[in-house]
Amino acid sequence: MPTIRIPTPLRQFTGGNSEVPVAGDTVNAALSDLATRHPDLRKHLYSESGELRAFVNVFLGQDDVRHLQGVNTVLKENDQLRIVPSVAGGR
Repeated sequence: MPTIRIPTPLRQFTGGNSEVPVAGDTVNAALSDLATRHPDLRKHLYSESGELRAFVNVFLGQDDVRHLQGVNTVLKENDQLRIVPSVAGGR
């Protein structure tokens, strides 16, 4: 079963869990399962139109899934996804 690493700011929506096992054979299915299991997390991941928010980066290993097949990237049984929120700053 794939797992998703949850960044510290979002752990409050996963019961404090830093890693959540998910069902799904694509990134989209895995994220959808995560949001179904933890509904309060959905608004932080998805826009009102149901699209993955632009500031939510998802990595499979070291690769940003946007540089693979996006949310249609196929997952294997032991894959680990990481959600990495964008950080803004500067002047």
